Amino acid sequence: MASSGLHYDLIDHTLDNGLRVVVNPDPSSPGVAVNLWYQVGSRDEVAQRTGFAHLFEHLMFQGTWTGVGVGEHLAAIQATGGGANATTSFDRTNYFETVTPGALDLALWLEAQRMEALKVDQTNLDTQREVVKEEKRQRYDNQPYGDTFELLTSLAFGADHPYGHTPIGSMADLDSADLADVQAFYDHWYCPSNAVLVLAGQITADEALTRAQHHFGAIPARQRPTRATMGLPQVDLRGARHVVHRDVPRDTVHLVWPVPPQHSGDDLALDVALGLLSGGQSARLHQRLVRELEVAEGVSASTLGLVAGTNLALVSARVRPESSPAQVRDLLLAEIVALATEGPTDEELDRADAQTEREWLEELATVEARADEINQWTSTTGDPTAINRHLADLSAVTADDVSRALGTHLAPEDVFTLDYLTASNPLPASEKEARR
Repeated sequence: MASSGLHYDLIDHTLDNGLRVVVNPDPSSPGVAVNLWYQVGSRDEVAQRTGFAHLFEHLMFQGTWTGVGVGEHLAAIQATGGGANATTSFDRTNYFETVTPGALDLALWLEAQRMEALKVDQTNLDTQREVVKEEKRQRYDNQPYGDTFELLTSLAFGADHPYGHTPIGSMADLDSADLADVQAFYDHWYCPSNAVLVLAGQITADEALTRAQHHFGAIPARQRPTRATMGLPQVDLRGARHVVHRDVPRDTVHLVWPVPPQHSGDDLALDVALGLLSGGQSARLHQRLVRELEVAEGVSASTLGLVAGTNLALVSARVRPESSPAQVRDLLLAEIVALATEGPTDEELDRADAQTEREWLEELATVEARADEINQWTSTTGDPTAINRHLADLSAVTADDVSRALGTHLAPEDVFTLDYLTASNPLPASEKEARR
């Protein structure tokens, strides 16, 4: 069973301007992690203005009206021996640094400057717009299988749903965006009340809160922006099949179901179930499809981690050349039904517990990863202390929970299939085809 004794000291405080600050003192750490989540992601973009959240991941390193030059944020942190980066998802944008204790004031000052006075001008917009377009070409357009998640989200949610496009956005939308649009996005979403700052590492709680107040406290308060209500997917794809042909080396089958959002309902039981199906070489799908029957080169099962309205569960397999997508699809569904009907064995649950505990503790061992996890729990659930209960909550999932979650949410009749086929595969590329 997974240990329930994990406990991190966490101090939670909100500044007068609305910035929430969570501190995890860790005197054993050689450095300090600065982790800032803004509650804005691709789901908050409006029609014809997609890609803005990710665009700001780049713009935030382009200097401020207060004197930080283009590229100086990253250069200044690296000059101290630290590191900095940023990521964008459907639900948030994250900026982070890991520095020595002596460079903490520098990191906090830089973050505060760009929170209040980012230099959004035509030159920076034009430059970073081209950077983002090149990133899309390299990572999506010119990569085998690069458009998979764009297809999955647009098909599963509908193009007009907040989750119906990926964070990379539309290059046509970025091309048509003007400076006023981009400045308005920054003014609306980038404010203290819409952010959570986590400081973890070699710092006391008093020092952390004092420094946060010093650097961020004078930023004017603004009302926290209201996020749009997340509706259900606009399309009903139960039993549907979508086929695309691409210049890729292997056929791939993706099975997709709408499931409860992260941190709600059966999400923990589903996480355990998907781990039992694909978590390592001893998992059911790997044993059956890869090792025993040799019909797939690899399998995976996970959710997209979406936190509002609806999440997606995704079970995928790369098909071996001598096998067919239909054969692999039926075998995947058969294994899911078998686990739902029979439930996992005690040995499987114990192995899943041990693997989850090992992976979780390895992740939290680095102060930068721990700060990000703390921010994830704070920003998505409102409760940073939930990180201390996560292992125990996962360990409490029973065989009956797994069976119920799979039977309820991953029923074969509710599946939507995306067959991502090689250009030479003779199967017809029908837009929507009933399974039976």
